Amino acid sequence: MFLNRENKRTPFVVLNTKNCKGCWKCIENCSNSVINKIDLPWHKHALIVNPDACNGCLYCIKICSSGAYKLAHEKAQHNFIGDKSEIKLGSVQKTLLLPLWGRAIETQKQKPLLIDTKAVSIINSIPYDFSVISNNINELIQYGWIARSIFFDKKIKAFIEVHPEATIVNIGCGLDTTFDRVDNGKIQWIDLDLPDTIDLRKKYIPESDRRHFIAKSAMDKSWYSKIEHKSSVMLLIAGVLHYFEEKEVKGLFNDFHTFLPGAEVIFDYASIKGMKLSNKQVIEKGGMDESAHIKWGIRDILEIEKWNSNIKIISNMPLYKEHKKHYGFPQKIGMNIADLFKIMSLAHIKIS
Repeated sequence: MFLNRENKRTPFVVLNTKNCKGCWKCIENCSNSVINKIDLPWHKHALIVNPDACNGCLYCIKICSSGAYKLAHEKAQHNFIGDKSEIKLGSVQKTLLLPLWGRAIETQKQKPLLIDTKAVSIINSIPYDFSVISNNINELIQYGWIARSIFFDKKIKAFIEVHPEATIVNIGCGLDTTFDRVDNGKIQWIDLDLPDTIDLRKKYIPESDRRHFIAKSAMDKSWYSKIEHKSSVMLLIAGVLHYFEEKEVKGLFNDFHTFLPGAEVIFDYASIKGMKLSNKQVIEKGGMDESAHIKWGIRDILEIEKWNSNIKIISNMPLYKEHKKHYGFPQKIGMNIADLFKIMSLAHIKIS
């Protein structure tokens, strides 16, 4: 099939059809329907069908593992994620980039399950080469980050429906953007993380009169004094508890009881099998070293009620339980297997 110049370029990108492997990720993630495909048994590749609709987001470049796309000119460089002037973070802190990337990718799909425009904005601005993530992370893992975000969003919205002026504390916030998705205009929001992460966060996410940053470890008990209204508090802990030893997790939950009695906590956790799998399939393939390996997994979440009699589990479910309905049969197989072995789960508890 003859392709003219317009089928291979937009004002921002150039497509080399010879390098295209036909994975179609560029098509799935193009929100403006710029790209289509030729899909014959003997001949398949992407092609540009609507070049004028290209907005220069450059997601085609960012997610293409075969190098089929390149910048059309140097002026487009400011949009490109692959700027090699990387941010300076420790290995554990670098894991904050994984779910951020996942939410941005989801938002750019034609039919996203989660819309997070703030994540897209950060991803397009942050100086980090995301190609290691995009080339190596299994799509099932990205779906998991979206499932987790949707679960947390629903839980927070339900909580603030009852307590419209509640305080939400995002423990180990990283570059999380939940506030931008759930804010009701009345809540107080606190983002808590290590100083280097908060320094990075301030570059992309501003504080406000209802959104405050605390640059401390979750284990530093002094942060509890920063919470002015303690009657209606929800703690959000996403992708954080894994990196602590079990004794540290126990200590943290006991501190919640001491300093924030009555608080509700939503968090994700790994099984023992999930802990091992995550280290191999997410951390190592995502370009992190062994210092970022997760350390805590639990066989049965009911065990935490034995840690402290004041801990009561409100709900608990496997990661993909309410999420798999949105996908086709091949994806459901992987999700069902993950849920069967409880690789990752989502929990909601109350501490009296």
